[in-house]
Amino acid sequence: MQNILLVFEVILGLAVILTIYMQPSKADALSGLIQGSTKDTFFSKNKSRTKEVILVRLTFMFMALFAINTVILNLIK
Repeated sequence: MQNILLVFEVILGLAVILTIYMQPSKADALSGLIQGSTKDTFFSKNKSRTKEVILVRLTFMFMALFAINTVILNLIK
């Protein structure tokens, strides 16, 4: 049981790293705030369906599973 959870821990850790690295940089958004540029595009109006939001949700889900798995591993030992 412990070995299965350790393998799951490694897989979750890699998934968290991949989803974080796949997210776009926020530097462009900050420069847009300073310069005052507005972009009314289809994607800015439908933010719940963009790749960025999906990656943030996946990262949150993987982090929650990683934390739960870590707690379970510590309770087993």
